[in-house]
Amino acid sequence: MRFLRRNSADKTDDAAVEETDVAVDAEPTKKGYTAGKGAPTPKRRDAEGRRRGPVAPAPQTTREAMRRARQTKPSKDERRAAAAERRERMMAGDDKYLMPRDRGPVKAYVRDVVDSRRNLLGLFMPLAIVVFVALLVPNPVIQNYATLLCLAMLLMMVLEGIINGRRVTKMAREKFPKEIVKGGSIGWYAFVRASQIRKLRVPKPRLRPGDPIPR
Repeated sequence: MRFLRRNSADKTDDAAVEETDVAVDAEPTKKGYTAGKGAPTPKRRDAEGRRRGPVAPAPQTTREAMRRARQTKPSKDERRAAAAERRERMMAGDDKYLMPRDRGPVKAYVRDVVDSRRNLLGLFMPLAIVVFVALLVPNPVIQNYATLLCLAMLLMMVLEGIINGRRVTKMAREKFPKEIVKGGSIGWYAFVRASQIRKLRVPKPRLRPGDPIPR
């Protein structure tokens, strides 16, 4: 009577299985394979929280929240000093502190051109004040003369503004041939600059009337 026993074919199959297991176990050692860390990657906020230390508990009352806000908020003197510094740099013509409409070398050149000469447009605001005062005088003759004078001056200012706008645009295009200089935008910018009182212009004029324009 023959007992059940493993034959040679079964041994061959077992050897093949063992070889497959060895190949699978050896596969992770191939070049370019990165073994698992055994734990999930922590989130960025969790990692930053561990580096920075424990987070302060949330304020329990409104008074505590206001106290914390006052501690982190800059003092009044610091805010005044920062505002004064920004104002000073803006008046000096620092591009970082200027308004977007005043930034760029083209706008700086236009300001120099306008500031280097006297313009009739500079009398616009004083003329408006004179006309307003004249209209308050209960005399029709004075009011009529003030109105005529105002109209004549406005026409002359508009004519001067158009001529200056074309002149400044031409000079800016010659100075900056690689820049896109729009005639309408530059002309209006020069018109507004010239119509302001010199002491109130922002940024401050770098040139006086009669000074040569930097080349």
